[in-house]
Amino acid sequence: MAASDTGGVKPFSIQGRLARERERLVGMTDEERAWRRQWVKDQVLSPNEPRILPEINKELYNPIRRAYMMPLDMAFHPLKPILGLENQYAHRFSLLTQILCTMYYFKYNANDWTRKGGWRVISSRRPVLPGDANYPQGSTRSHPRDYAERGFKDSPI
Repeated sequence: MAASDTGGVKPFSIQGRLARERERLVGMTDEERAWRRQWVKDQVLSPNEPRILPEINKELYNPIRRAYMMPLDMAFHPLKPILGLENQYAHRFSLLTQILCTMYYFKYNANDWTRKGGWRVISSRRPVLPGDANYPQGSTRSHPRDYAERGFKDSPI
């Protein structure tokens, strides 16, 4: 049996019949009015709520999850007073989505001999100056087919 928030008991509203405006307009006793007045007062949060305790983070999240959440926690912690808690999570989610989309694009859209488009990384030769160990270093490309081969030589086909 899966864990439940209510311990297996069906949840119900503590407002009773006074949750509906029509029921309140039909008529309430003085006892119901006092109860309703107290219930409305109880719904107002104090200025220091919601209260976030660091110990709860250790109880709710396992060490692996805390480790991979740490970079974004450190990045967005200074922005919490500016953005607010809900907006912080929205910005955090959008940043994570952008990072994952970028990683996906660079992983699956490389420019090789099988397609026209995609990203292409071209690296220059390292400079070899007089006095270096391998000073008269020539080109590593010895045949014309070595230029612009775009991974064709390494292909299993």
